[in-house]
Amino acid sequence: MFFSLIIPVYNRPDEVDELLQSLSLSTFKADFEVVIIEDGSSVPCSDVVKTYEGKLQISYYSKPNSGPGDSRNFGMKKAKGDYFLVFDSDCIIPKQYLEEVASALADDYVDCFGGPDKALDSFSDIQKAINFGMTSFLTTGGIRGGSEKTGKFQPRSFNMGLSKKAFEASGGFGNIHPGEDPDLSIRLWKLGFETRLFPKAYVYHKRRIDWSKFYKQVNKFGKARPILNRWYPEYTKLTFFFPTVFMLGLLFALLIAFAGMYIFIGLYGLYFMALFLVSISQNKSLKIGFLSLIAVSIQFYGYGIGFLKSFLSVQCLKNDPKKVFPELFF
Repeated sequence: MFFSLIIPVYNRPDEVDELLQSLSLSTFKADFEVVIIEDGSSVPCSDVVKTYEGKLQISYYSKPNSGPGDSRNFGMKKAKGDYFLVFDSDCIIPKQYLEEVASALADDYVDCFGGPDKALDSFSDIQKAINFGMTSFLTTGGIRGGSEKTGKFQPRSFNMGLSKKAFEASGGFGNIHPGEDPDLSIRLWKLGFETRLFPKAYVYHKRRIDWSKFYKQVNKFGKARPILNRWYPEYTKLTFFFPTVFMLGLLFALLIAFAGMYIFIGLYGLYFMALFLVSISQNKSLKIGFLSLIAVSIQFYGYGIGFLKSFLSVQCLKNDPKKVFPELFF
């Protein structure tokens, strides 16, 4: 099996440098190729790529901006491999990653898999706090952290594997973003392909974003989910509503607390205390514990507001998603 590593990039040459450096340290014995797709960047990474031409089997393509999903499709069409490994440019790949993937595929082959993400010690405190919010079993981040059951798993495109056969049958990623990865997973299921979680095939996902960018990201995640629920109602889960219910419940708890009823606000207090303590335990830092409370609050509020707005507009009022949320489509 020949792996082609597909990496779209937009204005992030420094990240590409870190990613390629990590790949150059891979302990994988077989050959593999790296395909970089420059998605209309004004700050290209071509000079960075040239420095790795003697260390990695690497190819570089530049194209007009059309979004990450289409760029991944472009890269897979150009790639030579029979199995594609898709990464975001802000990932750092552990040296044993390819060995773990090859071993998992040899033991029990699947045409599409996803892996979890972790944080490196070198990450900033905010990056570690966001990583906690996005991966903790106490939040909706359990999927990214690897806690979802290993069967019927919806891989995320920052760390995803896809066979050439599955790519050609499905046509690859759609033009919605974010949401292109669960959309692809569901279409693969409908075509008879299986997806699975590979718990040991983790990457270090850097997420170079500040609080405002994090809010914008999770808000888009929230907007995308009701659109996917409308397209694929049979795959709707009650857990998708949790951040919105959590947010509305907190507002209700605050209102009745003013009337002298403190039980519900107390329950929320216990939840946030649990988040604080678990984050401290995992990150060995009081500061990151406090920052994790901010990260989870932004995560729930941003996603919850986005989900509610999209649910009312797309699912209740039956508006055209592309007209009401054009920012989600390329």
